[in-house]
Amino acid sequence: MTVTTQTIAQGPVASQEAIKMLGTNGGGFTNTNSAHPFENPTPLSNLLEMVAIFLIPAGFAITLGQMTGSPRHGWAVLSAMVLLWFAGTATCYWAESQPNPLLHGVDQHVSATQAGGNMEGKEVRFGITNSALFATVTTDASCGAVNAMHDSFMPLGGIVPLVNMLLGEVVFGGVGAGLYGMLVFVVLSVFIAGLMVGRTPEYLGKKIEAYDVQMAMLYLLIFPLIILGFTAVTVVMPNIGLSSLANHGPHGLSEILYAYTSTTANNGSAFAGLNANTHWYNYSLSVAMFFGRFMMAIPMLAIAGSLAGKKIVPASAGTFPVTTPLFTILLTSVIAIVGALTFFPALSLAPILEHLLLRSGAAY
Repeated sequence: MTVTTQTIAQGPVASQEAIKMLGTNGGGFTNTNSAHPFENPTPLSNLLEMVAIFLIPAGFAITLGQMTGSPRHGWAVLSAMVLLWFAGTATCYWAESQPNPLLHGVDQHVSATQAGGNMEGKEVRFGITNSALFATVTTDASCGAVNAMHDSFMPLGGIVPLVNMLLGEVVFGGVGAGLYGMLVFVVLSVFIAGLMVGRTPEYLGKKIEAYDVQMAMLYLLIFPLIILGFTAVTVVMPNIGLSSLANHGPHGLSEILYAYTSTTANNGSAFAGLNANTHWYNYSLSVAMFFGRFMMAIPMLAIAGSLAGKKIVPASAGTFPVTTPLFTILLTSVIAIVGALTFFPALSLAPILEHLLLRSGAAY
């Protein structure tokens, strides 16, 4: 009889896990990250890890209200974050709980003996609900820790973590730099509201003028240019970029798009089907990471400097309040619309097309 010995990696997992989650880093102690029972053994630990991911980013919104002397403004921004998070979670859960149309004749409904839905790449102890929730939370913040393999999600389930990052990591955001992405959308929302009422927009008593909007638009253009630029170059080099794919067709495009989105957005999660350990991907992903972290800070610093040098203008009857549910709805809509218009063509060729092909019986 042959005796096989298995070596199980051990070490200071608990302390590293706390740092990983509170600091929204995402690099796990083990290769399978928070899917490993040493890192995330129970549904309770799963809940605590998600709370840790959101703890500091959510606190930033409250801090914004305190620092600006308008606590209600901080709550309004936090409410927009919560709305986007809930929409993503509901969509991801719905997509993953649907039966796989390729498994003809297989009972995929929830019962006492099976979880139902798409359980590929998921831990049984978490199931569909906690896997979809964790995927949404970790990409709403720039964490990147995973408890399920996003590459195995259904097309419309995998589009949720992808879209969360394509929005610029503004849904809660990450420790250190997450909130300023949301503030760019706040400036843009106030500008749009000012256009609708026909007066110069204001934010916290400072007039939003042409230079501020130009810097905000520059911020919003840098992000897609990096992601879509590197993705396009990779796609047209079949011997360099496409040879690393585990899947081809629209799912392969999703893998490439996800890789450059994750690095540019400072997330770190992966579709896992892409072999990024090549010269091209090592160098190009490093450049995308560098540009995503530092180039996008330049226009935001320009906006901050511009607003800091302006005098405070007393609020008037025409000032759009940034403390109301109406502002929360406007902010949420601007984030969704800008993200949709910018990346919809790329998403149409990747997960959306894959979903339509999957319904017709084709798989990649």
